[in-house]
Amino acid sequence: MVSRKGSGDMNQNTKRILRIQVNGRWREDAVADNQLLLDYLREQLYLTGTKRGCDGGECGACTVLVDGRPRLACCTFAVAVEGCHVETIESQSQDGRLSPLQQAFHEKLGAQCGFCTPGMVMAAEGLLRRNPHPTEAEIREALGGNLCRCTGYVKIVESVQAACGAEKNADEKMEERA
Repeated sequence: MVSRKGSGDMNQNTKRILRIQVNGRWREDAVADNQLLLDYLREQLYLTGTKRGCDGGECGACTVLVDGRPRLACCTFAVAVEGCHVETIESQSQDGRLSPLQQAFHEKLGAQCGFCTPGMVMAAEGLLRRNPHPTEAEIREALGGNLCRCTGYVKIVESVQAACGAEKNADEKMEERA
């Protein structure tokens, strides 16, 4: 643990080394005990796809996956995810190609202004990992903590449903080849 005192500040600002896997790569970085995961991702790692929205856990724009489960980065201290696997929206595309979920958002117009899209995609990704074929009600419940001012949610739900179909079709093609 590394400690430093602010100029003239009576409180001690403590830093520690955080060991964390971000988007498949293990890292070790010095972080303040009170540094939010959102600030760590955006300001230290320059992963700006995770958006700062409400700063109070109300909008879902900052949703990331921690060990495969959706988590609000604006309400999570970076040190709280020590040793965990964190995934941001930047992890979803591979070799410049959109994931099936991202492609579905594109094709079904699930993204309008795009501000909420990273959080929506990450919340939906967390759902689809637990339940590859959710009902509409399960999709709406999983996205319930994510706000969108543009779409009215119909296109977002349709995007997640389309992604379920795309993944199902890809699985069926793999089975046919075997």
